[in-house]
Amino acid sequence: MLIKTKNFITGLTLSQRFMLAGLVILLAGMVGIGIWVEKQIETGVIHRTGATTALYVDSFVAPNLQELGHSTDLLPEHIETLSKLIQNTPMGQQIVAFKVWDTQGRLLYSTDQTPIGKTYPMHEGMLRARLGEVNSEISPLEDVENAPLAAIHDQLLETYSPVWLSGTSQIIAVAEFYQLTDDLETEIGTLKRRSWLVVGLAILLMYLLLSGFVRRASDTITKQQAELEQRVIQLTELLAQNRELHDRVRRAAASVALLNESYLRRIGSELHDGPAQDLGLSLLKLDTLIGWVEAHPQDKLDPQAIEQLTGIEASLQNAQKEVRGIAAGLSLPQLSELDLAETIVRVVRAHERRTGTQVTLEMEPVREHIALPLKITIYRLIQEALNNAFRHANGAGQRVHIHTKVDHLSVEISDKGPGFHPEQASEREGRLGLSGMRERVESLGGEFNIESAFGRGTVITAQLPYLTEGDNLA
Repeated sequence: MLIKTKNFITGLTLSQRFMLAGLVILLAGMVGIGIWVEKQIETGVIHRTGATTALYVDSFVAPNLQELGHSTDLLPEHIETLSKLIQNTPMGQQIVAFKVWDTQGRLLYSTDQTPIGKTYPMHEGMLRARLGEVNSEISPLEDVENAPLAAIHDQLLETYSPVWLSGTSQIIAVAEFYQLTDDLETEIGTLKRRSWLVVGLAILLMYLLLSGFVRRASDTITKQQAELEQRVIQLTELLAQNRELHDRVRRAAASVALLNESYLRRIGSELHDGPAQDLGLSLLKLDTLIGWVEAHPQDKLDPQAIEQLTGIEASLQNAQKEVRGIAAGLSLPQLSELDLAETIVRVVRAHERRTGTQVTLEMEPVREHIALPLKITIYRLIQEALNNAFRHANGAGQRVHIHTKVDHLSVEISDKGPGFHPEQASEREGRLGLSGMRERVESLGGEFNIESAFGRGTVITAQLPYLTEGDNLA
């Protein structure tokens, strides 16, 4: 049963749950208010009846009890008058029994069979009357002095009223009245039904107003929720499209990197097989010519011509060296056969051999199997950064530091050269390599940063995401 109730509540909408909870709370409030109003009505009617009785005592009974201010017994003529009052007045006809007590609890007069002159225990009603209060309550007639009345009635309205000595504040006796509760109960029942009707209508009106407000608010929330869900779906689709486009751009950039390396390798090969060979052949012929001239001094060639030939030979040798250097720089080693650590060591050691400088290499353990475009980017990045360090800082304090993170790799290349202001560097100032390095790094979704200032050296940092061999970069 509990599970069914829980499932039923779970299946309701938020507004239905609120309306159900509101109904339960309002019904509980209605019951509580109704019971409280019932008690107030009952108490009010009883007190009103007691007040009427007290007025009757002050008007008709008290004048016949004034001798109790100086005596302990009632005069016979006053007893007879009291009996007539009970029989002949409209108020007296509503009274079932009437008793008069002195202030010590001794019964002085009674219209029923209760023994007169006997002292009985003083109850709360009588004690409060001795203090000047009128006290009324519906009594089950359980006290000893009420035994004759209990044999006839189940319950009566019992009222204690103080009797004052005329012209003073002295209480000389207590008058006790017993009245039937039929009319009283009828009046109380009518008032209770009216109070329940009023409370019920008020609660119903409140519930209807609250339900209408909640329903309108719920409809608005449902409409906004549907619109929000639709926007979330659209946003999710856009994010998926954006993610797909980002992957396409990254794959395209990686493909471009591979294609660029292919072009560079071809250019390097053509430089080596074309201009470099022609320069070598020219040097060979020029060297032969110079040797023949030196072997036939009798022909007495102009010394200036020989000097010019020697200069031409030196220029051609330098050009051949430069062309071969360019060809070697454009051609990468077979990186596909190397892991990342071997690639980093290869580029650092190649720079040391070519420039005759020292590079400090600090490398944390790195993943072995990564995508070829990432190895190419790291190789070119370190190569270009070290070339700049050698060209502009004479190789002072060259350092390569490789940090490994969970999802990315950090490459840091630094030197202790004169430094520069990165924001002021331009391509005309020989900084074309900086933009190339930035583009390589950012094309793979990485971050590129340069920290440098005059007299403080240069630090180049690249944060590159790991791209494994299994990533689709084609």
